[in-house]
Amino acid sequence: MRLTQSMCTIAECAPGGDGPATARPRLVKIAVVGGSGVGKTALVVRFLTRRFIGDYERNAGNLYSRHIQVDGEMLAIQVQDTPGVQIHEHSLDCNEQLNRCIRWADALVIVFSITDYKSFELLSHLYHHVRQLHPGNVVPVVIVANKADLLHIKEVEPQQGLQLANMLGCTFYEVSVSENYNNVFNAFHLLCKEVNKQQITSTPERRRTSLIPRPKSPNMQDLKRRFKQALSAKVRTVTSV
Repeated sequence: MRLTQSMCTIAECAPGGDGPATARPRLVKIAVVGGSGVGKTALVVRFLTRRFIGDYERNAGNLYSRHIQVDGEMLAIQVQDTPGVQIHEHSLDCNEQLNRCIRWADALVIVFSITDYKSFELLSHLYHHVRQLHPGNVVPVVIVANKADLLHIKEVEPQQGLQLANMLGCTFYEVSVSENYNNVFNAFHLLCKEVNKQQITSTPERRRTSLIPRPKSPNMQDLKRRFKQALSAKVRTVTSV
């Protein structure tokens, strides 16, 4: 199946078996953060599988894994989906689970929706919170403006996101998770390159031990189950019509 080819766990992709022995791929850990309903889970699933299903079951908090080739080197990457963040009394409402995710990550994607100005207002707060949790460590951050296809209900101009990203020193991508894969891939690919470059030049090599327990259910089985649920729901809808 195409899904099996495009997304798998590290164990399933690990070098070995019948092929020649090679070194274990370098590990890159990415956390995806942002407000509620901005499309974080859709962004992660789109990157991992190249697919978009708009009515799938939300399941924030899962940790997904796959392999990706960057500059000729195979990397094992983990992508941590996270619950939505809100501002409470002019400060971020971040629980300890989210803080652990941010500390665990080698790089971060901060997502907002162009249809939700409040999610845009979170950007600066989230960025500075990330820097506080990584003192003295330059963790690569990419800002992603999602739902670029919904121009008729936009509340944030693309230029606003770009200006803020430039001010914070971050790379900016405007994407439509539902319509285009390329910029979604480019955002994650850039972070992988930056982290890989840092890991190669750092001495000693950064500790790779995960602070977040791996999901109890295998990633592939979880995604397949969610896709089947979504497809079944669509079939029922078409039948009823």
